[in-house]
Amino acid sequence: MTQSVADSLIPYDEIVQEALRAVVGRVLGQVSASGGLPGEHHFYITFKTQAPGVDIPKRLIERFPDEMTIVIQHRFWDLTVDAERFSVGLSFGGIPSTLVIPYGAITGFHDPAVNFELRFQANDEPGDEPEPHDPPENDAPIATSEDGSNVVAVDFKRKK
Repeated sequence: MTQSVADSLIPYDEIVQEALRAVVGRVLGQVSASGGLPGEHHFYITFKTQAPGVDIPKRLIERFPDEMTIVIQHRFWDLTVDAERFSVGLSFGGIPSTLVIPYGAITGFHDPAVNFELRFQANDEPGDEPEPHDPPENDAPIATSEDGSNVVAVDFKRKK
């Protein structure tokens, strides 16, 4: 007899992705409020250039038709942050540009100074479904103790 997992009526994946994107917004908000990056922190932000709400110069869309990574480090200006998006001024090939990027368009955030990285699912097109995959190999039956319960005691004491 095989048991199938019921489809969740709560969109947990979407909720988690939204919460993690809020981390990016909060970090950028702190940088904007303080007027600059603290210490050696700097950010690589990857986003879908064709995602709804993205507003970047046409020449950048032509150069990066799907995805683009920007670096917020030494030379950026006018960083503004709100609940849905951020905008920042950056220079590309010596040409100043303003980019408006909704958090929903972001697919990656990395701060190499502390090796912190977030990756996001990119479901920017209707009908964009995840690839099929094999069943998990770690789905073995739950181990039970000698008395038949599935409670396992763990001792965290250090060995001497």
